[in-house]
Amino acid sequence: MSIKVEGVTKLYGDQKALDNVSFEVKKGEVLGFLGPNGAGKSTMMKIISCFIPPSSGKVTVNGADIESDSMTVRKSVGYLPESNPLYYDMYVKEYLHFVCGLYGITKDADKRVEEMIRKTGLGREQHKQILQLSKGYKQRVGIAQALIHDPAILILDEPTSGLDPNQLQDIRALIKELGKDKTVMFSSHIMQEVEAVSDRVIIIDKGKLVTDRKVGVAENELEQCVIVEFDSEINEQLFSSLDGMLSFKNTVGTNYMITASSTEDFRKSVAKWARENDLLVLSLKHQDESLEEVFRKHTS
Repeated sequence: MSIKVEGVTKLYGDQKALDNVSFEVKKGEVLGFLGPNGAGKSTMMKIISCFIPPSSGKVTVNGADIESDSMTVRKSVGYLPESNPLYYDMYVKEYLHFVCGLYGITKDADKRVEEMIRKTGLGREQHKQILQLSKGYKQRVGIAQALIHDPAILILDEPTSGLDPNQLQDIRALIKELGKDKTVMFSSHIMQEVEAVSDRVIIIDKGKLVTDRKVGVAENELEQCVIVEFDSEINEQLFSSLDGMLSFKNTVGTNYMITASSTEDFRKSVAKWARENDLLVLSLKHQDESLEEVFRKHTS
């Protein structure tokens, strides 16, 4: 197990930033960590990275306790905070060599710096002062410093903030690639990004964990959503005879969204029901619940 969080609570005076949060992250898993502003995401990431202690609870990283064995944890974690603190007066390569020194990397420092520059797409900017870089390239420098000591675990707080669409695609691909042999935990407010990169998603709200689910898997596996289009308007009273239906809604024109409880493909039931009622179906498909809808449901 790479990360294990057990009953973590964090208090700032009377304010409870985290409230009895527990979860685990396995090796090779990319975890999207979501929540509204102020939900406690950055606080949890700082605790796992040994920047601040929890008020109560326990966190272990690769079996090492963050409080009693914090130096072991720090060596195995690469952390990019949301604020991305950099030394602006330093040059890109100079800064990355400086970070190598902090981690005690001397023998292969040149090789590691060149590899990070290549992986994060900093080649054209490597001889510039960090002060001269755009926000997107500064973000790349932050990711490079988090990776430079080849950590087993990456904690990335808003890693794609400020990136343009092309840069965003590159960093997404990098995170996905890193997840093949590392544990990656990252936060983002871009739902499409999280769905594209993550294996699993945790959402916290007001300091509490409100959902923990795999990406692409319905929260309630017995509940299905079907979109059906008829050739003309229908008498909505007919829906009362559709077994297993929980609710229906006319979305636009002759399109209806049907929510049902069933262990089998509910499209078969809709097709049979339509034939029995002489209804002509033009299209019939499943509607997966988007991550944005899940987020709204649990944090509104």
